[in-house]
Amino acid sequence: MDDQAAIRTLIHDRTTAMCTGDAETICSTYATDAVVFSLAPPLVQPVDGTRDIGKLQAWFAEKGGSAWSEVHDLQVTVDGDLALCTSLNSMGAPPDSPQPFTLWYRSTLGLRRTDHQWRIVHEHTSTPFYMDGSLRATDLQP
Repeated sequence: MDDQAAIRTLIHDRTTAMCTGDAETICSTYATDAVVFSLAPPLVQPVDGTRDIGKLQAWFAEKGGSAWSEVHDLQVTVDGDLALCTSLNSMGAPPDSPQPFTLWYRSTLGLRRTDHQWRIVHEHTSTPFYMDGSLRATDLQP
């Protein structure tokens, strides 16, 4: 499998794991030294293996066991053992779940190939907000 296909498969597998509530698969896509700037606090989240699996499982439980997830407009750039991916993503929990929501956000992933496997070493997700003083997240979508 070429690098583009391998990275697209990794992202597809993460997306599928979100939809099935498979925290272990999601966490396995990160390098052990990854740094995550996600939508949820804190500002920087170092990857912490088993603890992260438990936190993600608890998050899924709050949403009824899983959350739907889609990746749109995925761009993958590979240069040697490093890759950069950008996309617009949507995710949510259905209206009948304990905590329903729908959210569009921006995603940037930095990946590194180690031992013939691609792993996420940097993740940055963000959502735009109104700069009118309210600081409310926007309801933008492509």
